[in-house]
Amino acid sequence: MLLVAVLWLVFELLTEQPASFVSALVILALTIVAFVFVGAVAVGAMRRQSWIRGAGIGWQLMQIAVAAGCFQGIYANPAAGWALLAPSLVVIALLLAPGIRNQLTASGGDAEALA
Repeated sequence: MLLVAVLWLVFELLTEQPASFVSALVILALTIVAFVFVGAVAVGAMRRQSWIRGAGIGWQLMQIAVAAGCFQGIYANPAAGWALLAPSLVVIALLLAPGIRNQLTASGGDAEALA
């Protein structure tokens, strides 16, 4: 989804006149950084590296913060808030579950890096 967001922002930047060009570039840059971060976590998860637990929980906490914003304010959208909040809570519970924690021990991908 972040790749789609990056492509959409590039398309919009090329076809529309932004109110603030600098702000549009900053939002694009932040979206690219988020895409690279989530991609690195996904690759780390496929390699069963233990560091992804902290990164994954951090990302889910950011999504929970956005979800909290969806429940309040002038542009409140509770449906979007629940769509962000529910999966984030499930992912945090899974990342803290003993079975997942055991799969992401140093015997996964980190053992080769430590050797």
